[in-house]
Amino acid sequence: MTGSPAAPDAPAEPATAPAVRRGLRGHPWLTVVTLSVGAMMVSLDGTIVTVAQPAMQADLHTDLTGVQWVTDGYLLAVAALLIAAGRLGDRFGHRTVFLVGAAGFTASSVAIGMASELGWVVGLRVVQGVFGALMQPATLGLLRSAFPPDRLNLPIAVRSAVIAASTAAGPVVGGLLVEHAHWGWVFFLNVPLGALALVLGVTVLGDVRDEAAGGRLDLAGMLLAAGSLGSLVWGLAEVADAGGTASGALPFLTAGALLGGCFVWWERRAGQPLVPPRMFRSAAFTSGVVTMAVMGFVMVGAPFVLIFYLQHVLGLSPAGSGIRVLALTLLMIVGAPPAAIWIGKAGPRIPVAAGLAVITAAMCALAGLDADSGTLHTTLCFLLLGAGFSPVMVGGTKLVMANAPKELSGVAGGLQQTAMQIGGSLGIAVVSAVVTTYTADRLPSRLSAAGFPLPAGRTEDAVRSAAVGLPPDLGTGPAARTAVERVAQSVFLDGMQYALLATAVVAALGAVVVVRARRD
Repeated sequence: MTGSPAAPDAPAEPATAPAVRRGLRGHPWLTVVTLSVGAMMVSLDGTIVTVAQPAMQADLHTDLTGVQWVTDGYLLAVAALLIAAGRLGDRFGHRTVFLVGAAGFTASSVAIGMASELGWVVGLRVVQGVFGALMQPATLGLLRSAFPPDRLNLPIAVRSAVIAASTAAGPVVGGLLVEHAHWGWVFFLNVPLGALALVLGVTVLGDVRDEAAGGRLDLAGMLLAAGSLGSLVWGLAEVADAGGTASGALPFLTAGALLGGCFVWWERRAGQPLVPPRMFRSAAFTSGVVTMAVMGFVMVGAPFVLIFYLQHVLGLSPAGSGIRVLALTLLMIVGAPPAAIWIGKAGPRIPVAAGLAVITAAMCALAGLDADSGTLHTTLCFLLLGAGFSPVMVGGTKLVMANAPKELSGVAGGLQQTAMQIGGSLGIAVVSAVVTTYTADRLPSRLSAAGFPLPAGRTEDAVRSAAVGLPPDLGTGPAARTAVERVAQSVFLDGMQYALLATAVVAALGAVVVVRARRD
């Protein structure tokens, strides 16, 4: 990292309590409750929809690629607009932007639940993503304005715990709704949450904006950022889908890189840039953005391959898989408040670096899982991972939000969320590429050595099956099918090991960045 000497953990602001407020408007902890409801709605929607996709595929008469766009369309809109949404909040008021986002998210959820054609569902999911992008930076901007930097730890911890709990509840709630009702109820569930967020928002949230902002918005910067981020996410999704062999991803990744370079060039010359370059002169702020990208890489990339291990190798049901990883979620929820206290006493750098070191150890432990690993073994691994996630999530968010100028808290929140989005997309792409590339390289030779050479024209299908822990269909009898399954699982487990070790390396590098930030 380069830049000026490390900034302190928080910018120079008076570490005093906010002025006493009369009534509900602007109350700090009621603000936390309101924003937690909004975060719960977005986080729950993110995992609950995944469970409903098989039912949606059948009801909408589409293939796997078509139903994937239900998720991809949403993610593309969110990733492309997070930074711009944060700047809009700084300019026009985070309360206003949050309320518009909550209202639009709720209304589009109702429309999606009532839609009966795939085109409408995908289009409305993109609209929902636009409003989701408005909400997310606003929650962090409003938290930043409600608490002074030295008191941000616990509010961030509460928000992190709510997100973790909502993420864990999504598959359970979604499974029940799909099993006992129509998939549309997965989206109708947002109505009571959205209504509560709107009522509380109108009653509780104070208006926060950059009163000094004037002139024109950086529309060119917004377009360049949206084009770059959207192209990168699209390209990484193509890589993940094809396991690193997608030639169609290259144009999107190239366009994303070129537009990103243009964005940096423009921001250095714009009179009122979307992302002022001075924000990255703080080593603490920059290390916080890197931390959140690493967090997204591990938090999204590792489960992508582990879910196939739990279901296809260990033979657990989707509900059983959720229960097996419950230790991870519970420790993230329970561990957030103690992490906030630790960060309050020691500052964020040491807890974040220690958390990333624990994540590194957890990834190495998970890389050692095999077909005979029992409940205790996997649970201990997930407990260790949860212990690392708690200080990283709270401390990384603190590094970003507390070291950004208060008038740019929306942009800072957008950068924090964008870092996690890009990190998560990159994590899935890397993990998928490692597993698929290894499988393509080793599966044919191992099957041949076992006496089951791959028939001509079946290599690609066999690799796709084995890369997710499933045995390829070679048209053999039951006894031979068992032997093929053992070979396929051994190849998958080896590929999974390398993929998880890659995430361990990324976590370790993140720890180095955070530690070295003090010296820069």
